[in-house]
Amino acid sequence: MNVLTLFSKVKAFVFDVDGVLSDGSLLILPDIHPEGRLIMARSMSTKDGYAFQFALKSGYPIAIISGGKYSGVEQRLALLGVKHIFMGVEHKIECFQNFIQSQNLKEEEVLYMGDDIPDYDILKIAGVKACPADAVSEIREIADYISPFKGGEGCARDVIEKALKLQGKWHIDTSTRAI
Repeated sequence: MNVLTLFSKVKAFVFDVDGVLSDGSLLILPDIHPEGRLIMARSMSTKDGYAFQFALKSGYPIAIISGGKYSGVEQRLALLGVKHIFMGVEHKIECFQNFIQSQNLKEEEVLYMGDDIPDYDILKIAGVKACPADAVSEIREIADYISPFKGGEGCARDVIEKALKLQGKWHIDTSTRAI
């Protein structure tokens, strides 16, 4: 099947964080947290943020499923309007299935973007199996679509824009901020 046909059926998006929404690197900021804990910062693309807000305003549910648990990431995603944020998840496949059931979706209607082995099981069942350009080889081998963009450099924007354009729902919206 043509990958563009798969994109035209997408009704929801689900993303991993590290290696997809961020480049996967950690910036450790010691002695900044009031309780003396280390703060692990992530760098995320404002282009992805714009696309998230646009897709949400257009009625597409977006979920985040990550094994990591970082309050700064959760705060940014909430600021963008993402309501389905699942952090510190050990069994991603169960979380994915619960999300699609809660949204009355079928697996084939959901695009999942992951980059590493913990994403493998979800990618096997998602309607569109997407990954960033720098995903590990095992993930690239099963992906329907490999973005030309690396994790943290706009790969989420790439898949959201592609799906919405194919569905005739992407347009210029100057009221949506890039954050």
